[in-house]
Amino acid sequence: MQRRFDDVAGRALLQLGVVLHRAVAGRVARERWQQRRNAVLRAAAGRGVPVQVLAARLGLSEGWVRQVLNGRKPAEPPVIEEAA
Repeated sequence: MQRRFDDVAGRALLQLGVVLHRAVAGRVARERWQQRRNAVLRAAAGRGVPVQVLAARLGLSEGWVRQVLNGRKPAEPPVIEEAA
């Protein structure tokens, strides 16, 4: 029974993480939301949701998700400047 609850709770936490991931805006606000999202991802992983599922649902690489789960700040993707 406990395993089933952990699975359901983990999936709910994952869904919350996806919503937070998609709802970020503004630099300072985005950082706050990303911190919350990362905390939710760690909680979901702690409940048994595999890294592959986390990465697939968020549309991120598994390496990036592993960095978040280990408490490191992943490198930001490079910014591409438009030609004038």
